[in-house]
Amino acid sequence: MGYVFDFNDAQMWRAWVEQPANQVMRGLQCQAMLDLIDPKRLDSLLAIGCGTCLCLEPLLARGIDVTGIDPSPYMLDIARERFGHRIELHRGVAEDLPFDDNQFNHAVFFFSLEYVGNPGQALAEAFRVAKDRVFIGVWNRFSPHHLRRWTARRAGPSLFDNARFFDLWQIRRLVGERMGEVPLQWRSICQFSTRPQGAALWAERLRLVQHCPFGNFLGVAVSLAPRYRTRPLELTCPAGRSTVAGAGHFLSRRTPRGRETAGQGDRHGSLPV
Repeated sequence: MGYVFDFNDAQMWRAWVEQPANQVMRGLQCQAMLDLIDPKRLDSLLAIGCGTCLCLEPLLARGIDVTGIDPSPYMLDIARERFGHRIELHRGVAEDLPFDDNQFNHAVFFFSLEYVGNPGQALAEAFRVAKDRVFIGVWNRFSPHHLRRWTARRAGPSLFDNARFFDLWQIRRLVGERMGEVPLQWRSICQFSTRPQGAALWAERLRLVQHCPFGNFLGVAVSLAPRYRTRPLELTCPAGRSTVAGAGHFLSRRTPRGRETAGQGDRHGSLPV
């Protein structure tokens, strides 16, 4: 288990998320999540480290069946206050999810992977409970805006004090270690400013700009491919009895030269009469 938000942390997070100046940035981030996982109406989705659940509002508007889990009772209280019974909420940790295999269509981390104790195990659990896609939304370690977060850590109490930060290549490595080669898509948001306006906001919506890996927000979607463990069957044959392969070889040697076996056809693909 990683860092668990206390009462003061939860209030600080709520104040930051609900700032009017951050609405445009949050809208871009949520749109990137929707575009990458492309959920359908009545799909089920698990938000791991759901926090106050404010980022899940666009999913509810699409008719998605949303479930959230978070280790902080204070964050869950804020979520219940805002959404009531529209979201099914559970208290628990990302590394040990109390859900069945393939229970959800999708699973998302939205600014939560930074706070878990074992990111690899948390991803493995997400891959276990989801059957279609897993979305990972994080603060980008390679963004120029990362300097501001680094400074905030040293200026006093902040939301980033107990966070670890990731880049695109780290996320790819973590996914590859658990899932191997699977389809992966990504986008990066807030290249120019964390509060884009005017021309900067127009540019932020361009796909070409979103494929620069140095934006403040990094969103990665993993398409899950089913995997099955197989073991070759061992077939035994009694001593002294020819195997099927051996019998076939014997028959093929006794076929007269120039004649074709039934069903073989001629060189042009016609069937024998």
